Amino acid sequence: MKVEQIYTGCLAQGAYYIECNGEAAIIDPLRETAPYIEKAKSNGAKIKYIFETHFHADFVSGHLDLAKKTGARIVYGPNAETSYEKYLAKDGEEFDLGGATFKVLHTPGHTPESTTYLLLDEKGKEHAIFSGDTLFIGDVGRPDLAQKKGDLTKEDLAGWLFDSLRNKIMPLPDNVIVYPAHGAGSACGKNMSSETWDTLGNQKKVNYALRADMTKDEFIKEVTEGLLPPPDYFSKNAKLNKMGYESIDVVMERGSKALSPVEFEVAANETDALILDVRDKKVFVQGFIPNSIFIGLDGTFAPWVGALIPDLMQPILVVAPEGREEETVKRLARVGYDNTIGFLKGGFDAWQKSNKEVDTIDTIDLDKFVSIYGADNEINILDVRKPGEWSSEHIDGAQHFALDYINKNMSEIAKNKSYYLHCRSGFRSTIAASILKARGFEKLVNVHGAYADISASAIPTTDFVCPTTL
Repeated sequence: MKVEQIYTGCLAQGAYYIECNGEAAIIDPLRETAPYIEKAKSNGAKIKYIFETHFHADFVSGHLDLAKKTGARIVYGPNAETSYEKYLAKDGEEFDLGGATFKVLHTPGHTPESTTYLLLDEKGKEHAIFSGDTLFIGDVGRPDLAQKKGDLTKEDLAGWLFDSLRNKIMPLPDNVIVYPAHGAGSACGKNMSSETWDTLGNQKKVNYALRADMTKDEFIKEVTEGLLPPPDYFSKNAKLNKMGYESIDVVMERGSKALSPVEFEVAANETDALILDVRDKKVFVQGFIPNSIFIGLDGTFAPWVGALIPDLMQPILVVAPEGREEETVKRLARVGYDNTIGFLKGGFDAWQKSNKEVDTIDTIDLDKFVSIYGADNEINILDVRKPGEWSSEHIDGAQHFALDYINKNMSEIAKNKSYYLHCRSGFRSTIAASILKARGFEKLVNVHGAYADISASAIPTTDFVCPTTL
């Protein structure tokens, strides 16, 4: 029996390939199907099952395309209503995989249909659980993402989650391996570890939500407090996973069209497409196509796309480093942005060589910023970090303007004022500056460098205050 975790750092997501005696199962696959098909083919195995732990909100699963290409059966646990063919398993039902066995454990709480799959080896010994978003390493799934049904509340779901953990998961042997769907960096939980798997016994010792002496009321309070609003795209991705979506092959073909600078400009004007520049932040600020939005591929790309581009069907034109254009289209599709209509052939260099208009963003390093602040501490500073980072420590007099909510809070700043933008490193401040500039804010200075160096400088800071509502 073979178990392989296929972890994607950008989404902090774990898919799983399990194989036994020529039969394979995939759990929570990403949108692109080739890696799973090629892995099975190289091992001489046939993909028999595609197990879905729940309706994912933070990415579009590859279950539909994978089933069509392999003939594998899509399996969900109880309460999973879909518009496509699947097998709806019963609680406790078992599935044979080449002599190994998957047992369905219905574990509602994160969502009503959430299901954990218990893997038993060829001798019937409990080996591992694939817990989806029910149990993470160091945390549990947030109970506020499920599509509303009647009067169901996050407190109701948290109560279900408590029962699921105590009745279905915690009684399992301590040496059972926990394989969750996500790790640190995912918005599906609050306190996830950077580790991507652990034993159940160790989680009982270190996971706050598995404390033996915790009451149900205490659990509900702890898992529901401090939850930030989920990204807007979460509900849209969940709907796609439930109702179906366009084939990834069609999406890739449409998005992988190489356009000359002239064709690119015409497409932008005729379709009102968003121009998405995914190059390195230091390269972007030195020159970009006017009105472009920057979200770098080498950061947490897909989650920021989902948080900042409201419409999944927004036409998108890509400016990428040469050789990474198709990667960009694929990573957009992972979170449901299927309407990429082409990329700039030859990259930004081709645009410059065609003598077309170029824009820049005034960007300084931390030494320069410290010098400017020392000469005038009344400058307007926008701190675009997350609320938790802001509340931990921030520059005295700075305005909190969290990047996550920039589209909702643009009225909080004025176009006739000058602003210095900073974050933890310069990645998010560059995104924010590009969005603001595209919306007509011209008096911007972007600060690149580590916030730790700001904290260690002579600039006064405030710590441990209540977060703002931004």
